[in-house]
Amino acid sequence: MNKENYKLLQVDENASDEEIKACYEKLKAIYNEEKWKDGEEGNNAARMLEKLDTAYNEIMEERREQAQNTSGASSFEAVGDAIRKGDIARAQQLLDDFNERSAEWHYLQSVVFYKKNWMQESKKQLEIAIQMDGSNSKYREAYEKLKSRADYRQQTGGAPNTNPDPVANGDEQMGGNWCSQCASFCYTFLCVNCLFNLCCNCR
Repeated sequence: MNKENYKLLQVDENASDEEIKACYEKLKAIYNEEKWKDGEEGNNAARMLEKLDTAYNEIMEERREQAQNTSGASSFEAVGDAIRKGDIARAQQLLDDFNERSAEWHYLQSVVFYKKNWMQESKKQLEIAIQMDGSNSKYREAYEKLKSRADYRQQTGGAPNTNPDPVANGDEQMGGNWCSQCASFCYTFLCVNCLFNLCCNCR
């Protein structure tokens, strides 16, 4: 946040968009009159008009970005809620409605694919998420556990897995704290639905 922009428009940082616009238009009207004056006073008014326009546009752009980020977070929560309820079709519909597809989007798409038992597609989505946000431990842990399960299935020709579930120690998302009631079954492929069972809010 550029506090100087708010000072220039003579508004508080917590002012509403309408209040900011009103102050902007008021100051702009004043300087529009003064710019016709002779000498430095007129030149100064012209410079102030440019500064006002820049400050107002930067404030509005910053606020639009914040609103989009908030909306995106809320949308991720809605996807997580749909997955928790087992409404995979709804979760997929919500994901399809996103205009921008961030690392978290690809992570959630991976969860949806896993719920559909589309292991390769799930793995690919996790790889994309990691490429976009390599520092996210949740993505990496989920990927390693899913890869371990996929490798085991390939080696055994799909035989029941006697190894611990790939995400048994995860945090309620894929790679998170998973349902404790499923823990005893996470040594076989019968816990496919529990593996990616979301129980917490999505980031």
